[in-house]
Amino acid sequence: QVQVMESGGGSVQAGESLRLSCKVSGLPFPFDRHSLAWFRQASGKKREGVSCINRPGIITEYGDDVQGRFTISRDNAKSTLYLQMNSLKPEDTAMYYCAAVNDWSCSLKIYEYPYLGQGTQVTVSS
Repeated sequence: QVQVMESGGGSVQAGESLRLSCKVSGLPFPFDRHSLAWFRQASGKKREGVSCINRPGIITEYGDDVQGRFTISRDNAKSTLYLQMNSLKPEDTAMYYCAAVNDWSCSLKIYEYPYLGQGTQVTVSS
């Protein structure tokens, strides 16, 4: 049974930082065979792609709204994905989801990811 567990969310002030983690277990293939991504959904809005990292970890992609402020990384030995979020803004407030797909390439299209977590809430106040 695949488990995708996000953690690290919380409530912070604008300008502060948070680091999200996502532990994945039970995948039918090893963790390092998967590309990974973060998505987010604010209240009343569509889910959007935040960032992704490909299988070997050499290609990353970021949404325009987070480019230069967020950094995605992975630790295959720990089967964990991270999202370092700096200079947070109130518009970053959302539920953040981790996703995995057995593919070399990554994308910010959520329909390409069969494995998705339950999310962790990030709230940024001004």
